[in-house]
Amino acid sequence: MTSTVPASLFRTNGSSALQAVFLDMDGTLVDTEGFWWDAEVEVFQDLGHRLDESWRDIVVGGPMTRSAGYLIDATGADITLAELTVLLNDKFEQRIDRGVPLMPGAERLLAELALHNIPTALVSASHRRIIDRILASLGRDRFTLTVAGDEVIRTKPHPEPYLTAASGVGAEPGLCAVIEDTATGVASAEAAGCRVVAVPSVAPIPASEGRVVVRSLEEVDVPFLRTLISGV
Repeated sequence: MTSTVPASLFRTNGSSALQAVFLDMDGTLVDTEGFWWDAEVEVFQDLGHRLDESWRDIVVGGPMTRSAGYLIDATGADITLAELTVLLNDKFEQRIDRGVPLMPGAERLLAELALHNIPTALVSASHRRIIDRILASLGRDRFTLTVAGDEVIRTKPHPEPYLTAASGVGAEPGLCAVIEDTATGVASAEAAGCRVVAVPSVAPIPASEGRVVVRSLEEVDVPFLRTLISGV
């Protein structure tokens, strides 16, 4: 976990206002969910196995240990989880080194959050080595805090990543808005007690109490996020 600003700066006890915004990375801010699947397909092809397209929705958005473990079991590939993790990270890095496209509305939303001085954290199931490479494109200074999947004991869908982010910026989880693109990430944020904006990337996510579903980040701005918390 990396942080750039003292957490005490942001705590506003007794308030019902938006205290912080937390964003997922792959498929939410950057259009890379397809990169992961392509990397998985290529790695398993090298191992002599063909991935079924139907598995894509199963492995999307989760921690690498879960996704990689599932694919090993599904294919019967003769490889350890640790070995596969290295191969997948290497293949993914080769792809992002050729450029990382931002999701529609991401640049504008990040600029708006900075303009309003709203503490913003990047919370991802990706490993630190991947996050740091993508931050080179996104801009490290846009985030008060970044939380990587290999820096927590239990990653998404467990609430620990978002509880860690809230603690790191000194905010109450119930007064934080989370933007996620997968059911796994949504489950993590809601288990932490945060309010969620779902922007589905690969698989659909239904609306529910405390959760709003939008088509893209172009529908999300600071007034929208403040209303999500205050209800007015």
